[in-house]
Amino acid sequence: MTAFTPTAPTATDSEAAAHADFSMIRYAQCWEDADVLLAALNPPPGARCLSIASAGDNTLSLLANDPERVTAVDLNPSQLACLALRVAAYRELEHPELLELMGSRDSTRRMALYRKCRPQLEPAALQFWDAHPALIETGIGGAGRFERYFATFRTKVLPLVHDRSRITQLLTGGSPEIRRRFYDSTWNTWRWRMIFHLFFSRFVMGRMGRDPSFFRYVEGSVASRIIQRAEHAATALDPSNNPYLHWILTGKHGDALPHALQPDVFEKIRRNLDRLEWHCESLESFLGRTPPGSFDAFNLSDIFEYMAEDRFHHLLAQLTDRARPGARMAWWNTLAHRRRPDSMSDRLRSLTGLAEKLHHGDRAFFYCAFWIEEVLS
Repeated sequence: MTAFTPTAPTATDSEAAAHADFSMIRYAQCWEDADVLLAALNPPPGARCLSIASAGDNTLSLLANDPERVTAVDLNPSQLACLALRVAAYRELEHPELLELMGSRDSTRRMALYRKCRPQLEPAALQFWDAHPALIETGIGGAGRFERYFATFRTKVLPLVHDRSRITQLLTGGSPEIRRRFYDSTWNTWRWRMIFHLFFSRFVMGRMGRDPSFFRYVEGSVASRIIQRAEHAATALDPSNNPYLHWILTGKHGDALPHALQPDVFEKIRRNLDRLEWHCESLESFLGRTPPGSFDAFNLSDIFEYMAEDRFHHLLAQLTDRARPGARMAWWNTLAHRRRPDSMSDRLRSLTGLAEKLHHGDRAFFYCAFWIEEVLS
């Protein structure tokens, strides 16, 4: 397990570091569907995986496939504090206790659970969490700026449109016909559309949810694309088993647990924790000191959203250099289009059919595209 330092990299390492504030938890959960990620990467036992850390959930999910090593990288030391506390919790807590600490379940003893985890934390993570007891008390899964944005939506905005009974009915799901009928007749009102377009606009999301700099390369209406995906999640997919929708609308996961928090996965992750390491630096910096042919699988989250297209092409080439033949890379696009350039078609094969199939079933419905690339020999 690798320690991390509380200083973020310089602007020369990463375009994102030059524009965004990395002094806070931005994402206290991973808002990408780990089931989609694992199906895309299909890492065999013994694989070496490189993962953008974010809050740690999907990095931990990669441990469930018995890899040789999972290496997590993140610019933000606060995000790595999230990963570190999760690792400590998987070591020290039982599964129901982990759900309480996360906020997936109600609890009155989160500080006591945190104290059980403290001996496993290294100094930087310990200092961070000791200084933020309120984030622990409310559940560490709600500690990020993005989650507070959703909490504002849930507590201040959503009640202006739908009451608790309608929310419960939406999350109950039912057959595709029942879901579509309920959405069209009851949920999709003019007030819902109006408030959604306002609250999930580029202006509001940039000031309350994501950093405004993350929209530098976005084109078109943010809210219009997201509401289409939200409708897909509420009708084409079953809301009853969607952990992301449950959290947004209720502030808990209920019985719809994301991959890393499922009971059988919990045990698989716990036994493989010693195969995990993490580093606080930019991906560009990390790759600069990594030998060729180091990795079989790459979880790239949506990092390409935040950089110019030429820098994306350069970074994709760096990643390809560090990949073994047959390795897979997966990433999401929220609103900025970042697809493998034709100039790299002799090095990467786009798994377009698989990516489109997985994107159709993606329960984390914010993303407009999902890409999978396979490294050629």
